[in-house]
Amino acid sequence: MALSKSSLLHLIEASPDIVVATDQDGTVAYYNDGARENLGYVREEIIGQLVARLYPSLAEARRVMAAMRDESQGGPSRVVNFPTRFVAKDGHEIPVAISGVILYDEDRTEQGTVGFAKDLSEIIRKDQLALLGEVAIGLSHQINNPLSVMTNQLALLEGFFAELQAAGEIEHDRERIDIIKREVKRIEEYLERLSEMAQGEHYTSAPYLGDARMIDLSESHAATKSSLKGRRILVVDDDAAVRVSIVEILSREGCGVESAADGLEALTRLEKAHFDLVLSDVVMPGMDGYELFQQVTRRYPETHVVLMTAYYYDKDHVIKRSRLEGLEGVLFKKPIDPDRLRETLTKLVSSPPPAPSSH
Repeated sequence: MALSKSSLLHLIEASPDIVVATDQDGTVAYYNDGARENLGYVREEIIGQLVARLYPSLAEARRVMAAMRDESQGGPSRVVNFPTRFVAKDGHEIPVAISGVILYDEDRTEQGTVGFAKDLSEIIRKDQLALLGEVAIGLSHQINNPLSVMTNQLALLEGFFAELQAAGEIEHDRERIDIIKREVKRIEEYLERLSEMAQGEHYTSAPYLGDARMIDLSESHAATKSSLKGRRILVVDDDAAVRVSIVEILSREGCGVESAADGLEALTRLEKAHFDLVLSDVVMPGMDGYELFQQVTRRYPETHVVLMTAYYYDKDHVIKRSRLEGLEGVLFKKPIDPDRLRETLTKLVSSPPPAPSSH
């Protein structure tokens, strides 16, 4: 069934896109509801005005008109998704993609133009978030493991200085350790905040220089301490430096700690000795953390499992799948906060492991 002219006009009028038509002199002759909602002008303010008023400059308006006469932009007398910018009534610029045509009468005399403009602001924002996610993943992959070693070694060094201080052997050097520890903690918090922004649908920004803005990564997290003395823990990580530093942290807490470089080695150690808890990396060659979690849950139901990862999002839904199957604890981000590590592990080993899930 063919639509009537009135039905087509109604559809155009109700379109959420910006629809503007001009006469041969470039004066606005039509302005729909979508244009009003996006640009903020009511019809009385725009009808009869030069269309250049909607552009950042006369030169930009002329650039769009020139594109309509350039066959490479979509064909004779038309453009398709041509990028430009409109200026709203409140002065802010709106990135748009225009698809439009030049209108002619029977004698091929130019009568005006009509254009449909799509607001690209949300699309651009989504692209920025996608880029932010890629940056977060890159940072986590390249920075978090060495930063984890630094964090854990600082924690050990802090304990060493505390012992010396108790013996009256130092006075001022502890302050240097505190400064380094505080600055490393700030890096961890910034990476964590970047991760949260990348996973979510929004981010915040703050003024930088002139009109430029920067992403606001400020956020803090409180830490608590707890005891793990006497517990048997197996640390599994393919990164030797991370593995060694976590073993040192847990050993200093009085744990009986062993380590494995991958899931298969971990299962071998579990066959030879009892462990209260397995602390495993997620992303490992051969057998990953998810597969190890499944094997431990099936073979050793009395053993708790905690997963940790250097990545800032659950790329393969490892964490989600593991949680559905009864995973108790997740240390989502490396470098691991020693305080959070102690708190999480103590809480788990002091409670019975969950029954295997039916999922």
